[in-house]
Parts: sequence; C-alpha cells; structure tokens
Amino acid sequence: MPDIVCKIESIEPLTSVVSKIVLNPQQQVTFKPGQYLRVIMGPEDKRPFSIANAPLDNNLLELHIGAGPGNTYASEVLDKMSEDQQIIIDGGHGKAFLREIGPRPTILLAGGTGFSYTHSILQKLIGQNSHEPIFLYWGTRTLEDMYAYEELMELHANHKHFNFVPVLDQPHDGWKGKTGWVHKAVLEDFVSLEPYHVYVAGRFEMAGVAKEDFHNKGLMLEHLYGDAYEFI
Repeated sequence: MPDIVCKIESIEPLTSVVSKIVLNPQQQVTFKPGQYLRVIMGPEDKRPFSIANAPLDNNLLELHIGAGPGNTYASEVLDKMSEDQQIIIDGGHGKAFLREIGPRPTILLAGGTGFSYTHSILQKLIGQNSHEPIFLYWGTRTLEDMYAYEELMELHANHKHFNFVPVLDQPHDGWKGKTGWVHKAVLEDFVSLEPYHVYVAGRFEMAGVAKEDFHNKGLMLEHLYGDAYEFI
C-alpha cells in the first residue's frame, strides 16, 4: 500500500480537546466506510486514526482527533500537521468496515471520538436511503464533549429511519436523556439483538464488555464489528 502525501485543507476545533482535520490526498485513496488511515510519523511510527467520512467524489478525508492534556500521541500529529501543512498517510486499513450484504437493521455504538468511525458508516447508510432502521448510541463525558449533537438531532428529526440516542456520563442539571455506560443504554432499549449488525468504537474495556453483553442479548458475534476486536 503506497504512502500518500496529503495537504492540510483545514484544522478546526470541535471542542477544547478535539479537532476536525480535512486532508486533501495528492493521490486517490481507496477505503470503505469504517476503515482507518495511518499517519506516518517515521519509518516505524505509524499512528492510526479513523476516517470520519464516507468515500467522497472529491477524495477528501476527514479526521476527528482528540488531543487532551498528556496525550502526546495525538498532539504530536496535530502539531506536525499544523507546522508542515501536509502529512504522509497510508490506508485504508481495518476489517471493521460496513458490510453491504443486503438489508439489515444497524446499531452504531461510539464512545468519545470513536464517533468518527461510526460517522463514516452513518454517512454511507444515510446516503443509500435505506429503509432499514439505523440506531446511533454515542456516549461522552458531558454534552459539551458531544460535538455533533445538534447535527445528529437534526438528522434524527428529518430522517424517519435514523434514531440518535445520546448518553452522558456526567449529565448537567435537567438532562432527561440516558446516562452511564453507553452500551448499557442499548441493552435497555432492545429485547433481542439477534436481527442487528452492530459496529463498535471506543475504549477497549467498553468494547470487551459490550461483546459479552450483546452476545447474551442475542447478537450473533459474526455480526459484531470493531477494530478493538482484533486486539482483545
């Protein structure tokens, strides 16, 4: 897989610690929704980030990079992008891409910036005008961390097959939505997960517990996808 030079189209803050980066590859990048690219910082230093958009005719790539205090792994990448105004990548990588094997209801489950993975898949599903239900459960610490909240609420209101369920770990006063572990919100809402395809992105601890709990709820493990499952 060849290395590809990407010009930096824009770097935009989404929250105090998360940035949206738009890359303009100088060669065609082939990937499937749900795959990731690797930013090449050195010969033995290749750092993976989910591609946050579905494949586009303009070949642009979108990343959502969280670089909070102490996260040098991500902040070094952002600094290099800002200073050099270009970056070298390879991709797409990953086996947790969207399966297009006939109509089937879909659950997308994201923790934090794992939303970028689910956003790519969501864009593709919405663009297909599928009549199958799509559920997105996104868990963040606070509502302020849920940087696409308004966009998703609007999509929820305007697309009858899409359901957005935000889940907060530290809800503000007056919050009437779901709280706690995001995967437990799914368990509360479904009698059985047997009919669904489920795509998961977030911390390994959450992904591991979700796998067991979802299987106990009827999900066939061959219909559960997430890059974390290659490592746990």
